[in-house]
Amino acid sequence: MKSARLYDPQRRGRRFAVGWATMHDRPLEYRPHPWHGVDPGKRFPEIVRAYIEIVPTDGVKYEIDKHSGYLMVDRPQRFSSFCPTLYGFVPRTYCGDRVAAYALAGSPPVSQGDGDPLDICVLTDRPISRGEILLEARPIGGLRMVERGEADDKILAVLLGDPTYGEIVDVSQLPRPIIDRLRHYFLTYKALPGDAPNPITVDPVYDAMEARGILTAARADYAHAFPD
Repeated sequence: MKSARLYDPQRRGRRFAVGWATMHDRPLEYRPHPWHGVDPGKRFPEIVRAYIEIVPTDGVKYEIDKHSGYLMVDRPQRFSSFCPTLYGFVPRTYCGDRVAAYALAGSPPVSQGDGDPLDICVLTDRPISRGEILLEARPIGGLRMVERGEADDKILAVLLGDPTYGEIVDVSQLPRPIIDRLRHYFLTYKALPGDAPNPITVDPVYDAMEARGILTAARADYAHAFPD
């Protein structure tokens, strides 16, 4: 009997990156690592593949375990504030020196990236009740989140084909309360009453062109951090 091939975290070359067509054309003998083994999409950065960790109903913050690729419990959400969108990351991206060096007007000083895959918030009006899924989305902008000098950008995107958001191509088309809700969540989700002043900033909000620039920088950072 042929044994199933297991993902080897030391071999992250292109032949281990699973594309959308490959996934549907033939069965896989192994489960690819969501960060290192899934291709970010043939139309990247205009259309990207996203791995979703959290949905708006989750009272627990889930996060990918970087070693195994399984979704793990990071921590319970501290307050009644829930992430207002689908939330995850773009595979084969990395927030490193190139993301940190990407200049954005109105951004606070940034010394380095946070060393994680690039986060993405995906808007849809359809109820998606579970994470650990892949989807395709169109980046329309982003938020530059900075914590203690580390860039932790949040790409804003819309689910392809979504009846409400699917035709949006730039963040300027979103109602302002949606952006305000996202900014408020990221400004407050780690804060406790009585804490020291918040070390997090979520400025500026940037457009689709800048989002594609950040995505491209994150791909370059990944290629540098994990060479083939």
